[in-house]
Amino acid sequence: MEEYNDKIIEKIQSEVDDDYSDDSLFNITSWGADLSFRELILMYEEDELQKPEMQRKYVWDKTEASRFIESILMGLPIPSIFLAQSGTKKLIVDGYQRIMTVYDYVKGIFSGDSRIFKLSNSKKINERWRNKAYGELSTDDQRKIKSTTIHAIIFEQKHPKDDDTSMYQIFERINTSGRTLTPQEIRNCVYQGSFNSLLIDLNENNKWRTLFGTQNADNRMRDLEYILRFFTIKSHAVRSTNSKQISLKKELNEFMGNNKNASESTIETFRNDFESTIDAIYCSLGENAFNNYSKNKFIRRFHPTIFDAIAIAYFDAISNSQTISAISKEKHIALLTNEKFQEAISFQTTDIENIRQRIKLASELLLG
Repeated sequence: MEEYNDKIIEKIQSEVDDDYSDDSLFNITSWGADLSFRELILMYEEDELQKPEMQRKYVWDKTEASRFIESILMGLPIPSIFLAQSGTKKLIVDGYQRIMTVYDYVKGIFSGDSRIFKLSNSKKINERWRNKAYGELSTDDQRKIKSTTIHAIIFEQKHPKDDDTSMYQIFERINTSGRTLTPQEIRNCVYQGSFNSLLIDLNENNKWRTLFGTQNADNRMRDLEYILRFFTIKSHAVRSTNSKQISLKKELNEFMGNNKNASESTIETFRNDFESTIDAIYCSLGENAFNNYSKNKFIRRFHPTIFDAIAIAYFDAISNSQTISAISKEKHIALLTNEKFQEAISFQTTDIENIRQRIKLASELLLG
């Protein structure tokens, strides 16, 4: 289940357990390989082994990292890693902390603080290696670290070749790290390309950050997911569907997959669509644009379905060359307290009729 920070994002219960499957999930092959850290370091340096474009921060502290290096030096068993074969390259699914700990130690700089990597000067570390950098180890110990092998489980999607939606589900199911990846973190692994880079870039937009509610990017990438949500729900595929309900997770995956290597002109169109919409909303409604209203005050939490309703209503208005002026607080509150609007943003929010209803009400009650 996706993690939420209730101080920042309003939780939409009907969307939390949105899961789906498809037949292509089983069209994969996997195999095992014992790779030495010497090989893994070389693969990483030669760009054959890739971390996601926007990897979560290195999270181990110096003591944790030191104890892992000590385990290698002691010859203790090391947990397997998972890699995904993608063309001639391999993506790190699970094992990033382990791989980067050894890489950093051998190279001499610790990712956690960008300082010289010496093993912790702690009683938790054997005195033989305590407070030593890689270059201060004996030749035998240096060789042992590089020659130690770690078992890698490597998988590859065989069919369909040009569709990564099942690869997404594989990531989701086999991710075994201590803190499960969020859906957008998985997409960041699977759908690397020009569109993913655009999402990362748009997420730095100052007006978007104000409307989202924090200047700091979310380290679980949920803010990126809401930008993707804007593009997906306004798309023809969603708005013209004959289905009664969509799997939002599936639609987000498919939109990102279909556009992962979008052309430069398409990327610029996407950029303009988002930035012009956010500019108009910021100037028209102000910082509370995507917040709910209760007990005579705005709730300072980003509300996903209020966001998609208002953002797409404004996008439609801009597309139709409608002049958009400042909206009074009273008009904004009238939308947020409208009974039908509240139903459409709170219950069965992935029903197509509710999606259309909340966009329609935002258009009518805010923009006339």
